[in-house]
Amino acid sequence: MSKNRTSKENNISSAKENKDNVYTLTYDPVVDFDFKKGPERPFIVTAPPKKISALRTPNSLVEWFGIALLMGITLFVRLYNLSYPDSVVFDEVHFGKFASKYIRGSFFFDVHPPLAKLLFAGVGSLAGFRGDFDFENIGDFFPSTTPYVAMRFFAGICGSLTVLFMYLTLRCSGVKPWISFLASFCFILENAFVTISRYILLDSPMVCFIAAAAYAYKRFELYNETSFKAIKSLICCGIALGLSLSSKWVGLFTISWVGVLCALKLWFMLGDLNRPVCATIKSAGLLASLLLGIPLVIYLFSFYIHFQTLIYDSEASSFFSSAFRSTLINNQIPKNILADVGVGSTITIRHVNTMGGYLHSHDIPYESGSEQQQITLYPHLDMNNDWLVELYDEPNVVPTSFQNITDGTKIKLKHVSTQHRLHSHDHKPPVSENADWQKEVSCYGFEGFAGDGNDDFIVEIDKDASVPGPAQERVRAIQTKFRLRHAMTGCLLFSHDVKLPKVGQQEVTCATQGLPSLTLWYVENNENPLLPADAERVSYPTPSFFEKTIESHKKMWSINNGLTESHVYESQPFSWPFLTRGISYWSKDHRQVYLLGNAVMWYLTTATVAIFAVILFTELIRYQLGYGLPTNKEVINFHIQSFHYLLGWTLHYVPFFLMGRQLFLHHYLPSYYFGIMAFAHLLNLLVTYLPNKHQAYRFVGNAVVVCFTSAVVYFFIKHQALGYGTPDTQSSCSANQWFKGWDYACDNYLANLTDYDNLELSKPTGTLVNSVSPTDNLVNGNIIVETTTVKENDEPIDLDSVLGDNNPKKFIDQAGNEIDPKVAIEMLKKQEGSIVKVEKQKNVAQ
Repeated sequence: MSKNRTSKENNISSAKENKDNVYTLTYDPVVDFDFKKGPERPFIVTAPPKKISALRTPNSLVEWFGIALLMGITLFVRLYNLSYPDSVVFDEVHFGKFASKYIRGSFFFDVHPPLAKLLFAGVGSLAGFRGDFDFENIGDFFPSTTPYVAMRFFAGICGSLTVLFMYLTLRCSGVKPWISFLASFCFILENAFVTISRYILLDSPMVCFIAAAAYAYKRFELYNETSFKAIKSLICCGIALGLSLSSKWVGLFTISWVGVLCALKLWFMLGDLNRPVCATIKSAGLLASLLLGIPLVIYLFSFYIHFQTLIYDSEASSFFSSAFRSTLINNQIPKNILADVGVGSTITIRHVNTMGGYLHSHDIPYESGSEQQQITLYPHLDMNNDWLVELYDEPNVVPTSFQNITDGTKIKLKHVSTQHRLHSHDHKPPVSENADWQKEVSCYGFEGFAGDGNDDFIVEIDKDASVPGPAQERVRAIQTKFRLRHAMTGCLLFSHDVKLPKVGQQEVTCATQGLPSLTLWYVENNENPLLPADAERVSYPTPSFFEKTIESHKKMWSINNGLTESHVYESQPFSWPFLTRGISYWSKDHRQVYLLGNAVMWYLTTATVAIFAVILFTELIRYQLGYGLPTNKEVINFHIQSFHYLLGWTLHYVPFFLMGRQLFLHHYLPSYYFGIMAFAHLLNLLVTYLPNKHQAYRFVGNAVVVCFTSAVVYFFIKHQALGYGTPDTQSSCSANQWFKGWDYACDNYLANLTDYDNLELSKPTGTLVNSVSPTDNLVNGNIIVETTTVKENDEPIDLDSVLGDNNPKKFIDQAGNEIDPKVAIEMLKKQEGSIVKVEKQKNVAQ
């Protein structure tokens, strides 16, 4: 033990004496481990040696200069020419649009948590963006009023910080400073990370937060778990975990990684007989509260901001329940609805457990089966959702007194618009034709027709699902949940997440089996002339924040799992470690942006996984045969740290095999980040352990590092045009296209670089979105002028030029409401609003 203590003191003393030589080959950030004698074999003391943090953190001006140099390089690489392409790239279609909607307050739905999108919206808003550009299509040019460069700059800063976190994380885990520097330098030139850091995408901030969490946890490991610095590191780790989780659910994998490492730490604490059990319990409570409690608070707070920001109703709210939608401004959800439903009531019926919406019919026949009028679920409010309630034996009879619909009442439902009745019979349903337990539901009859027995349905109130009280005895709007049993066949009115192919509306059938929850319905709107004006009325209860959050997550989970349609650039998880293909992001003007990793680093990282598995398997066999495990400090540190990082690689990679949704190469990047750090430890082992075997190996290890770095630089330079969207030649592109799966189109490029000198870049035409001045008179103060005048995007919209022709015009605000021209013109002259769009219409007079 005294020998080990002396060795540690020498290491620390050497570090202090050589602060200015931190990047020398001899700098050693790994101290000797404390071994104690066990019952059979020696074991390592798990507590971190004192002063180890001094060896594994920047501690000299030379190192800070090196970090500054590293950051200067990454800022240049990540932020170079962010203004090009000057049109929408890949998923900027989605995330730029969401930022626009945040700024306008227009409700939208997305399968990802809100934080990263809120950050992009915040950056855009600070840069002057007023949400007047919708990022509608890939390739759409950005108008001058959209600060897309500032929004991309935020992504670039996140990508640059990720490099810094990698360097600091590697230092914390015992990698030599110069190896940490070169590994981080090569990470700067990782083509895939360069690409995602240049555009308005969620991946760059998410990976940045994951990297911050990894660094904070590795920082925590350097201290005694009860020290102030350890607790501060845990708090930072909890914050970073919360930020990553609030950006994408991939953050759950990072939380699981930290959780497993904490569980292992606690397991070794329990095995330390010198440590009281109560101290281990306190440590467990501290870890859980900081690493689970803080992320949960941040996650919920991001949704609170989300709901507080998106306050205006939109079509996207149709994904949600009417109670949820009723909290949005300008919603059309019925309020103060007559409570009691009776014979002669005109009602709308909503499905409970899918987002399909209202029981609906329209004058379109099925293309197969009975070819009678279609019955569907429709998510929007519409007159074709209205049904008249009749007693089964009194069709076409106008009641003279009010009669409640109670449990067991047999009724007919007449479609008000077409005068046909809800009907079921022994025909196969239009889409679920292979399900023998489902029958077709149609709308059948004509005006004046009395109907037949196949129109009869029995109301069955579900008392457990209904609001306690009168709603359990008779049908009441909103409060009563019921089933409609077909009287002739006994099947139940049913709907599920299957849509009719042409109309795109949800199928309705009559089912003898299936989930009971999919047969539940309720009345949303109710009108009955027989009830007095002062009759009891009900409205949707206002959902709490937690109820809205839970509903949002149910929809996010459902929609995310439903993203199963094929995509031309999707790929499967088993192919990701081998970089068999990338993703086309953008193409125009004989240039393109294509997501492709740096194959040199990519394949060596994949090889690291295999190498570590072989080493681990070999040593386990040797251990079982009675051989001792390695005791070299560099080898031990390599095992511990590589296991940690490859555990992160596994936990961020394997879950994708369980997903049935669309998957793309960029889903692998968080896992790949951990793999790169494991590879850095393998490089570190080459330049530390091998020289101990023989001095000649020092040259070999250093030569491998230099060759690796040179190869990464070479690959980056040869493929940089794919990330930056800069010119390239057909011959150069083809020479660098190593595999057929790298399906970027070399034919898109010109034959020679000099040909680009005479190439005129495409320019925006047709529409301009200009700056906006908010005003109380209009929605966000925006006016859309529809006229025969068309302006170029780089040309300011002048009111006089718009009014300078004699063509008829109409003025429309952002909500689609037409404004009196005199009022609009007067407001524009007073600068109480601004023209954000000029559209050419064929028949503006209409």
